[in-house]
Amino acid sequence: MGEGAAAKIPARTEPEPGFLVARWRGQVTMSRLFWWDMVVVGSAINVATTIAALMVLGMKVPVALALAVHLLALPYNLFLFLAVWRTAEKTTPKIAWIAQLGAAAWVILATML
Repeated sequence: MGEGAAAKIPARTEPEPGFLVARWRGQVTMSRLFWWDMVVVGSAINVATTIAALMVLGMKVPVALALAVHLLALPYNLFLFLAVWRTAEKTTPKIAWIAQLGAAAWVILATML
């Protein structure tokens, strides 16, 4: 192969972090994390699980099953809440306080919805 073959091998680079890892490490901007991931996508997921829970409840199954369906989004909600909380440390104190307060209010409302 010779010396020229070694030069053609690309250097190893770090792979891009996945969706969850990037948010957990604070590698996503606060505006994207808060407004898009939490408010838009997270709220849509919560609405979908609430509708599904109401449909299950209408099927005359045990209430515990409907409650379980309703709470399916809770781990994701808590993840987003904690990701916002962690990412807030990388922003200005005013933005951090607003984001943390908004995330706390959102996770409470999303769980109760």
